[in-house]
Amino acid sequence: MPDLLIELFSEEIPARMQARAREDLRKLVTDGLVEAGLTYASAGAFSTPRRLVLSVEGLTAESRPLREERKGPSTSAPQQAIDGFLRSTGLRLDQLERRADRKGETFYAVIEKPGRKAGEIVAEVLETTIRTFPWPKSMRWGSGSLRWVRPLQSILCILSDETGAHVVPVSVDGIAAGNTTEGHRFMGIGRFTVTGFDDYVVKLKRAKVVLDSAEREAAIWQSAHNLAFAAGMEVVPDPGLLTEVAGLVEWPVPLMGRIADDFLDLPPEVLQTSMKEHQKFFSVKNPRTGRIEGFVTVANIEAADGGAVILKGNRKVLAARLSDAKFFWENDLRVARAGMGEWAEGLKAVTFHAKLGSQAERVERIAALAREIAPLVGADPDDAEWAARLAKLDLRSAMVGEFPELQGVMGRYYVLEALQTNPAPDLIREPAPDLIRGLGEASGGPGSSPGRASAIADAARDHWRPKGENDSVPTEPVSVAVALADRIDMLTGFWAIDEKPTGSKDPFALRRAALGVIRLVLGNGVRAPLLGWLRRAMGRHVSDTLEAGQDLLSFFHDRLKVYLKDQGIRHDIIDACLAMPGNDDLTLLVKRAEALAAVMKTEDGSNLIQGFKRAANILAQAEAKDGVEYSFGADPKFAETDEERALFAALDRAEAEIAPAMQAEDFPRAMAAMAALRAPIDAFFTAVQVNSDNEIIRRNRLNLLHRIRAVCSGVADLGRIEG
Repeated sequence: MPDLLIELFSEEIPARMQARAREDLRKLVTDGLVEAGLTYASAGAFSTPRRLVLSVEGLTAESRPLREERKGPSTSAPQQAIDGFLRSTGLRLDQLERRADRKGETFYAVIEKPGRKAGEIVAEVLETTIRTFPWPKSMRWGSGSLRWVRPLQSILCILSDETGAHVVPVSVDGIAAGNTTEGHRFMGIGRFTVTGFDDYVVKLKRAKVVLDSAEREAAIWQSAHNLAFAAGMEVVPDPGLLTEVAGLVEWPVPLMGRIADDFLDLPPEVLQTSMKEHQKFFSVKNPRTGRIEGFVTVANIEAADGGAVILKGNRKVLAARLSDAKFFWENDLRVARAGMGEWAEGLKAVTFHAKLGSQAERVERIAALAREIAPLVGADPDDAEWAARLAKLDLRSAMVGEFPELQGVMGRYYVLEALQTNPAPDLIREPAPDLIRGLGEASGGPGSSPGRASAIADAARDHWRPKGENDSVPTEPVSVAVALADRIDMLTGFWAIDEKPTGSKDPFALRRAALGVIRLVLGNGVRAPLLGWLRRAMGRHVSDTLEAGQDLLSFFHDRLKVYLKDQGIRHDIIDACLAMPGNDDLTLLVKRAEALAAVMKTEDGSNLIQGFKRAANILAQAEAKDGVEYSFGADPKFAETDEERALFAALDRAEAEIAPAMQAEDFPRAMAAMAALRAPIDAFFTAVQVNSDNEIIRRNRLNLLHRIRAVCSGVADLGRIEG
């Protein structure tokens, strides 16, 4: 069975596109081969900055012959229908078979396709793949019509078997496939011939190309770690940067340099972000000082001088970049020490949304809401309002303007600097030109207490979290209050102007905001009715908050279902708990759902559902037939069997156990008491006929079924449980 090797050699492929391109090449080619009737044992895709490579092992030498029968129209059908069938099959009328069936006579087409050689199929599939390759961005060059991410220079396509390596005859826009490639742009050995994948990998490495991106990543990280260790320092891990840099070089040569002393006092986040974004440098930290003091750059060439000239050029460019960062930092500190009033005024000119006002107006709403939320999360209301008013001021800073990803991180530095420089009263009521200094320097303000100042400054950084599903949630009470207020204001605002997510469209990331609220509430065990928060926040936008608030709560419930499903809790279990009172207390709701999910995994819990539904169905049918509600009056003195009396006793025990457990919110205990009803309910239905001929007995038993429904429904709406 032959092996297939494909290489598409081009100018530099952007690093961010390489992983997706590898997968697309593998899928498009292998799917095409399988659809054409070939099979294979395994396939692997690889990439470097200048090539996409696919290796397919154990490919069948040719496809199997195919015989296909297709039913056509009746022989008496209009000629137009018959002609259409002929066109679809590629046959003539005299090649069709006539077969009798119940409706008369029908045309059948028998299409036989002979097997095809693998090389012929590979040529077709590869040409189609190249011409239709789904690059996010592509270009044309010269006079050809082919589009590729960068100009395609050569195609290597060979099938190797026991007879040798054979070039697959494929040509795309004048580029004919061959059996040669080339190595490193500067250190290579010219074009060379290959006979298969193993030969290809070995010769590429001789030509200074490491084909496997994972191997390049490992080499970069190990060498960078060794360089830093030798200098008594350590490399700051950055998996994303490591993957990107591995996509920029074919022969990685890490080099370590030092940052000039003039820039060592910049915040480490500034140094790390500037070096990463502008020059793709890894940051090197001195573990003794905790400062970023060096960098690792990855060259694509082995320099004769050991990289001295490369490092010299990198230091020069780095100095220019860090000079800019230093200027931003010093200018921002000046504004922070003056009270940040300049930034507060600036937010008035920044529109948050045309229908929701400026960023300054949004900050006012968040501050008011944070003050309301604060007692519920254990935060001081004054501190929460302070933090909310200050948390977004860094959006106007020069540093965040240059590096938006540092929002919040820089805010913490600036707020801490401002509070330490300008101790102010406990509460900001009206923004002043100098937000903090203009309020005076009375003792007792946040700046007078290092602990309070730190908590308020931390909120500027942490209120943005969680940013994604892998991000942790803040736990400091002031940060939690501001984070909740921020997201609730966003959600209620967009709900008020009817800008809700639709289908896959969510331009304002409201699903992420709702999930953030859910994770903040659950992660901190917050106990509060969410609906009240929503209606109060909504009241700052619209007068009718009843319907809008309920609709937004339903949106939260939908997001909670998605979140809990990922935690392994079934949607029907969540629905059973959502149907209970207090479903806007998310912490309580999840505790109930977790307890119910645990019970449903037991034999008693799962079997109880059958008994409950049987009782509910019999009761509903009887009430519909009789036109009455059987909701009271079950009396054990009318019980005729031991099983009936045992069920009365079991219900008494369950009610006595469940009521205090529910009052104490001890859901596992309540669920266990409910599950204990399984055996007596099963025994009751086995021994007793509910619809007795004796009307008194029948009515008593129907009222007993109502007790089953009432007792269980006090825990969860079991009718919503599937199965």
